[in-house]
Amino acid sequence: MANDLKQRTVEVVDELGELLISISDEIHRNPEVGFREFKAASLLTRTLRDRGFLIDEGVASMETAFVARFDSRAPGPVIAFLAEYDALEGLGHACGHNLIAASALGAGIAAASALSELDGSILVIGTPAEESGGGKVLMVEAGVFEQVDVALMVHPSTESGTFKPSLSCYQVELEFRGKSAHAAVSPDAGVNALDAIILTFSSLNAMRQHLRDDARIHGIITHGGDMPNVVPDYAAAQFYVRASDTAYTEVVFDRLIACAEGAARATGARLEYREYGPRYEARLPNRVLAELMAANMRALDLELTDWSTQRIRMGSSDIGNVSQVIPALHPYIDIGSPEVKASHTVEFREAAASPRAHVALLDAAKALAMTTIDLLSEPDLMDQVRQEFRVQKSR
Repeated sequence: MANDLKQRTVEVVDELGELLISISDEIHRNPEVGFREFKAASLLTRTLRDRGFLIDEGVASMETAFVARFDSRAPGPVIAFLAEYDALEGLGHACGHNLIAASALGAGIAAASALSELDGSILVIGTPAEESGGGKVLMVEAGVFEQVDVALMVHPSTESGTFKPSLSCYQVELEFRGKSAHAAVSPDAGVNALDAIILTFSSLNAMRQHLRDDARIHGIITHGGDMPNVVPDYAAAQFYVRASDTAYTEVVFDRLIACAEGAARATGARLEYREYGPRYEARLPNRVLAELMAANMRALDLELTDWSTQRIRMGSSDIGNVSQVIPALHPYIDIGSPEVKASHTVEFREAAASPRAHVALLDAAKALAMTTIDLLSEPDLMDQVRQEFRVQKSR
């Protein structure tokens, strides 16, 4: 039965092909930054409502968050497809979230078409502000995932693969307050806040050689003064601190603050700091889900990268927080031409609306739906997924 249902979901995605591509391209043409994705959320919820899903909007006190639900006649596992649709400020959909949204939509509709023969529920969850704001973190805190058994999504990339961890990420803003003075007439009367920022950067650069390979610290100066002939009495910077586990991220974070405190003492400036935005936790990719997804992607003739044999380049995502509370998977699918080397670039933005990306979008929706058929049709697989999650959390 499972193979017949998988074939049905593939056919449903093909029937939806033109619609899904048009929705993806519409979101791509109208980029909206985090918490302001009104057009994208409206387009997705309207389409899901037309297909029989019950829609709960404004979830977790976010205007552009939603949960769309389709139930079978009998209770069973609850599988959620996560839709992202926020864009990057100034770059648009250079991370391809238009494709994530459309593939989740297609997978949800296709999987729901099989619920006449399977027990369970299909959710499409609209998750705002992945790039800046952590919509999924807020949803986890609001209990949105408490009744969900598995969360799935596919992210566009320059290669395809299913088992890849991520870095946790903390965000911090440093502010130094000094004392203004005429930089030529009376520099001795001033306390230079910009010097404190520069010393902080210098201290961090010296510290890098003594950090683990997986640690990352990167930042920008957001304010460095107003005029060259005035000693800056205020300066500020923002930093991201990352590592492959929460414990070490906290170690690196504390060392960053120590560098800033040292710079304050050296210059006489006063330091204030605050974390901004939620903490993104490291992702726990579920190996059982990864193997199921890999088999279905290969059945669609997709070539997968084995990241276990190479040094993995990792970023951060708020699905990490989801994966800490329920089994989750965040595989990748190749959308790029050979000249496209990385996301968050103009080249990747253009690739996210290319014919190759359209094919990848449909393949992603099919693989997600097929994996869901595996989970709903074979209870032993759900048990294995849950057991793998328990093992991961016990380490």
